[in-house]
This record gives sequence, C-alpha cells and structure tokens, in this order.
Amino acid sequence: MKNKKVFLGGTCNGSTWRDELIPLLAIGYFNPVVADWTPECYAEELKQRETCDFCLYVITPKMTGVYSIAEVVEDSNKRPEKTLFCFINEGDIVFSNHQLKSLANTALMITKNGAQAFSSLAEVANYLNEAAQ
Repeated sequence: MKNKKVFLGGTCNGSTWRDELIPLLAIGYFNPVVADWTPECYAEELKQRETCDFCLYVITPKMTGVYSIAEVVEDSNKRPEKTLFCFINEGDIVFSNHQLKSLANTALMITKNGAQAFSSLAEVANYLNEAAQ
C-alpha cells in the first residue's frame, strides 16, 4: 500500500495550526508555507493539491485573504472524496459570531458536495491517521 499524503492548505499569515497538527500525524504531508513565495512554489502547490491523497484546509481568524475558502469549495466540487475542511479559533484570536455562521454554512455547503468537515485539529488527525492505515 502506498504511503498516503495530505496537502496542508488554509490560513498562513503567522498561523501555528500546522505546527500543532504535524506532530499528531501518522501520514505524510506537504506544507506549502515557504519563506520566499515564487512561481515555482505556486506550481508545486498546484501539483501537490492534485497528487496528495487528501487536501486539508484549516481556516483560523488569522486569515486575511479568502483564497483558501475558494480552494476548499473548488476541491469539494472537483474531488470531494479527498477534501477536508476545519475552522478553529487560534489562541486569543477568535472568529466573530458572523464569521462563525458564515464558516458553518461553508462547511455545510462542502459536506453536501461529499467533503468532510471537522471542528478540531485532533479530529482531523484522527481521521487522517485512520485513513493512512
């Protein structure tokens, strides 16, 4: 059986969710965060989104752009069986009630497409680790 791998998409902008999740994983991963973003980095990110067994998008209140939301919706339409979504607060930085309602509706939309949604990094890790067996 081939080693499974997850693409770690979602909030960047100094967010630490990847640092918290990676030690919990018993599955390979691709972390698209690099110090110097180049066209080659973007090309590799697109390749990894296509070839990884799972595409995870974790959204935190540190998100400043909306491209990750577009990616998770696109992937839930194109490849729902491998798309995973999670939104979490990050330390003292929390979503507003309006943002939470919007993210919950996004989760509902993508799960209707067949994707998976989670409410914690521990749930994500458990799901991925079971899938890796």
